[in-house]
Amino acid sequence: MKLATYRTAGHDKVGLVHSHDSGLFDIAAAAAREGGNPAFVSMLSLIDAGDAALDAARVLFERHGSDSTLSVAVSGSDILAPLPEPRQMRDGMSFPLHIRQAPRGQLKLAARSRNDMAELARIEAEPLGELPEVYRKQPIYYITNRFSVRGTNTTVKWPRYSKVMDYELEFGIVTKNKGANIPAARAKDHIFGYTIFNDFSARDAQRVEMEGRLGPAKGKSFDGGNVLGPWIVTPDEIGDPYKLKMECRVNGKLRSTGTTDGMLFSFEEIIAHVTQDETLMPGEFIGSGTVGNGCGLELGWYLENNDEVELEVEKIGILKNKVVRQDQ
Repeated sequence: MKLATYRTAGHDKVGLVHSHDSGLFDIAAAAAREGGNPAFVSMLSLIDAGDAALDAARVLFERHGSDSTLSVAVSGSDILAPLPEPRQMRDGMSFPLHIRQAPRGQLKLAARSRNDMAELARIEAEPLGELPEVYRKQPIYYITNRFSVRGTNTTVKWPRYSKVMDYELEFGIVTKNKGANIPAARAKDHIFGYTIFNDFSARDAQRVEMEGRLGPAKGKSFDGGNVLGPWIVTPDEIGDPYKLKMECRVNGKLRSTGTTDGMLFSFEEIIAHVTQDETLMPGEFIGSGTVGNGCGLELGWYLENNDEVELEVEKIGILKNKVVRQDQ
């Protein structure tokens, strides 16, 4: 099942995506014909209501899906982030090639900022560093701004303090079922579904603040910079989440490719780590981190004003955004 949050006539609704991703079925409106169900008020309400609510949504679509008055076209709808305000947002560093290449990208960015071409040439000639051992010991992640989430087809406003904007090709999970000290073997019971994540990054701001060894702040946290979507896909429709093709296009041209294969730790193992003496809440988002070669930092190829970025992940969909500079 694919589930979207969309806006119509000033109201936010939860829709079941159907007809090859072209239609949105209004689950709450269908439920109202049978007495109503508060589980369909929002995506968080649906997640909180558990598997019984998902089963009810399936039944409603089976009964009323042919009623055209209960559906609208995706193409004419305002698709919001499927989870407009997650209860928490964590983003990981899971793909070895990205972890190895990103530091060199930051060094090259610093050399370019000083116009030090000799240093740039020296960095480019060096062999790629080894994977730091800490990334094999445990999942590494940071907590980002859950209030800055936007969805597909939105315009991401380039923060005024940055001159170097970047995309990041990621996917992630939305959680369900509150719990703590969850073993990896039971962690699947806490995965509500999968979505795409574009972790837009102000690389020049990130480069400076990471010298403080505390993690990214303004390099990641700016209004609209955390983009999720276009919808959440439940695990039964995904199959093996670690064998999905990934692709980024900028202005229609291929920029990055990858697969979800090769994460140092699975989402199940990340959940087990996160929940050690810490309660996982339903409706959290956990990102995979950037796939290898999945950002401009690794490729030396950053975004420009008015660039359109499309992230596509197999079996999930396409997340599309435009990046626009603001007036200084």
